This record gives sequence, structure tokens and C-alpha cells, in this order.
Amino acid sequence: MLCGGVSAVRPATDETQQIVREVKSQLEEKEGKTFDVFTAVEFKTQMVAGINYFIKVHVGNDEFMHLRVFKSLPQENKPLSLDGYQGSKTKHDELAYF
Repeated sequence: MLCGGVSAVRPATDETQQIVREVKSQLEEKEGKTFDVFTAVEFKTQMVAGINYFIKVHVGNDEFMHLRVFKSLPQENKPLSLDGYQGSKTKHDELAYF
């Protein structure tokens, strides 16, 4: 994958689910609510000075959110960061760069 380019969409993996688990509390704090359902569905990645993950997350009923999570380079030893998110998404909304 080219640096800066965004990958094709792929089905969520165990690693992707672990990433959304780690940033769930950051999203709940920003939204001021808790999510009983929080399941990664699909994702894209972007290589930068680390990795941006764009992840579609099922949050219950027919509701989905798109998360942008930054994973720093291993030597930086920083926690995952929820850098952005979009709410009011559906299962069929395209996961796009934001």
C-alpha cells in the first residue's frame, strides 16, 4: 500500500475489534452515552506516520458509526487515539475518508 493512500474496504478482523474496544470509552465520553452494542463490521487503513483506521461500527438497531482511529508507530508507545467519527450512518453507507 502506498504511503498516504487508503486501502480497499475489508471485513473486520479480531485486531479491528480490539481497536474499537480500546477507543469505545473515548467515543462514549464524546457522545455522552454508552453503547451496549459496539461491533466492528469493516475497515480501511491509511499509512501515514503510523496507521489511520477507518472503521464501520454497529452500535445497535440499524445504527452505525464510522470511526477514524490513529495507531502511532510502535517506538512511540502511545495509546490508540479516536481522531474523528461520524454518526447517523447505515449499514450500506460507504466507509470513506474523513
